[in-house]
Amino acid sequence: MTMPIPPQVTPTHVELESAMSTAQPSLPSRWRQFNALTKPRVIQLIVFCALIGMVLAVPGVPGWLHLKQALVACVGIWLVAGAAAAFNCLVEKKIDATMKRTSWRPTAKGELSDREALVFSALLCSAGSVLLYFWVNPLTMWLTFATFIGYAVVYTVILKPLTPQNIVIGGASGAMPPVLGWAAMTGEVGPEALILFLIIFLWTPPHFWALALYRVEDYRKSGLPMLPVTHGNEFTRLQVLLYTFILAAACMLPFIYRMSGWFYLVVALALSVGFCGYAWALWRNYSDALARKTFRFSLIHLSLLFAALLIDHYLVAP
Repeated sequence: MTMPIPPQVTPTHVELESAMSTAQPSLPSRWRQFNALTKPRVIQLIVFCALIGMVLAVPGVPGWLHLKQALVACVGIWLVAGAAAAFNCLVEKKIDATMKRTSWRPTAKGELSDREALVFSALLCSAGSVLLYFWVNPLTMWLTFATFIGYAVVYTVILKPLTPQNIVIGGASGAMPPVLGWAAMTGEVGPEALILFLIIFLWTPPHFWALALYRVEDYRKSGLPMLPVTHGNEFTRLQVLLYTFILAAACMLPFIYRMSGWFYLVVALALSVGFCGYAWALWRNYSDALARKTFRFSLIHLSLLFAALLIDHYLVAP
């Protein structure tokens, strides 16, 4: 007895096209995947802070040559910062896959291979470095490259999985943008740039720990030794409060050093009171909703603080 041979099914043209489109994402989709690796929202804040450093470094209203240099420097810093973010996504792809906040990233979902992410990061870093070295100045290039190493290697590879103080030490890389901007316009790092560095350096821990508080289970699952995981909720809330007090004092330095005027002082005082108020409320009576509000206000705090520096600079400009 012979078994009947089932008829061969030939895939239709539509089915073939569907299979091909599934296997090979379209160019717009591919572009979105690579763009996501650069963490666009984070990059926007980085470039904005760098731009403030550039503007404050130039007395009065900048001329065309200053604007041209600032534009080139912003592009170069954006490229290298994007490279660092892409490398971070590559190194942390397994950790990202376990966390709700980051599981959508292309490297975590396997949409981009390790080789694609690494080549993309290398290309961005190379292009940005060349741009900064030849069209801005060597100091800015080396400082930006050092920031890349600090974030992509020292923080991501070494500090983050090793110590709960990772964000404090690694925060130095995140505080560099205004220093890069200042160096781009002057070819040196002045005390004003270091004041701006200090403000962001002190802002980073309470900003990030507020996020870590309401995302603690994600970090616990990932195995990263973030402060709420290693030292608990109450200790972390106290650290947030203490850092906001120190940050409030640092925010007064631009006025004390006379690099800003009364407009900045009023805005800085209001923002500092607001941030300290959120930190105090968080310390006294914790909730995930309040931690989320504190995190969001920290973003508003830094953005408006630097915007106030910018506006004040032109209010007192000759």
